[in-house]
Amino acid sequence: MHRTTRRTWTRTAALSLSAGVVVLLNPAGASAAPASPEQARQAVTETGKQLEAIGEQVNEATDTAAQQQAAADAAAAAVLVAQAQLDALEPQLRSIAQTGYVGTTRGKLAAFLTSGSADDLIEQMSTLDKLASHADAVVSRAASARATADQAQRDATTAAAAAAQAAGDLAAQQDQLEEELAGYKSDFARLTAADQVRVHTALAGPTVTAANPAPAPTAAAGVAVQTALAQVGDMYGVGASGPDSFDCSGLTSYAYAAAGVALPHSSRAQSQMGVPVARADLQPGDLVFFYSPVSHVGLYIGNGQMVHASVTGKPVAVTSVDKGGYVGARRVTG
Repeated sequence: MHRTTRRTWTRTAALSLSAGVVVLLNPAGASAAPASPEQARQAVTETGKQLEAIGEQVNEATDTAAQQQAAADAAAAAVLVAQAQLDALEPQLRSIAQTGYVGTTRGKLAAFLTSGSADDLIEQMSTLDKLASHADAVVSRAASARATADQAQRDATTAAAAAAQAAGDLAAQQDQLEEELAGYKSDFARLTAADQVRVHTALAGPTVTAANPAPAPTAAAGVAVQTALAQVGDMYGVGASGPDSFDCSGLTSYAYAAAGVALPHSSRAQSQMGVPVARADLQPGDLVFFYSPVSHVGLYIGNGQMVHASVTGKPVAVTSVDKGGYVGARRVTG
């Protein structure tokens, strides 16, 4: 990922994120400082949108890094199991080597020369065949165990490398997020109080005077709605998923976890779950998504309202669902 050197009001060209999304940023030096308060407000608003996109990608990278590390741990454990199976066969292999039953020609000749009768010969030949078959089976199992152990080791090496790469990508993205967050806060603080309110309204949507939830269609949706509403007033926190601060997908995953429904801590990943819902068919508990690619999610509560964690510096709030950037909704309960 490309690092940036931040300048007031501007950003470098682009930030490539490991999940394949590219967040476009304003080229540093390509435009002068805002010529008017309105331009300054618009610049901060756009940065706020970009900041949330970066934060959501960091959430996704965090999940990816955890999954890669779990895969690496599982692969390392598979190596130990495969090696233990191979080690268990070693005493039998040594015994076979010592008794010479890797081939039976010499043993059958000795049986022919020392047998006292045809019945004795048949019995000795049968025993030799059984011993040879047993030896062949042990050798075959050992060869298979060796192949399994070798493959497990290759898999473990690959998984460890992938986990290290994911961890490195995550660290780089976290550094970028911290840099952009500091810049946003600095620029936001330079706005007038009225313009700060305008920025929050543009990013969060119009705040309603009172929450007006409708009856939920399912018990799980009802629990999720009530859990999310109980967090109103908690502050936005980058990468936070409760219990006292939240980002957008952290709030929705927290709310649905209370209802026994697991959601990933990523608005983009959540936008691929459940079934799509038309704007006119929204019901309480539906997840509503914003921007393309998706980088924000709220929880619909009915009557044109949603509860969401929207932007740094603003607490969890109930707002109109009709804010800019709406792209769709999903229903994750039956």
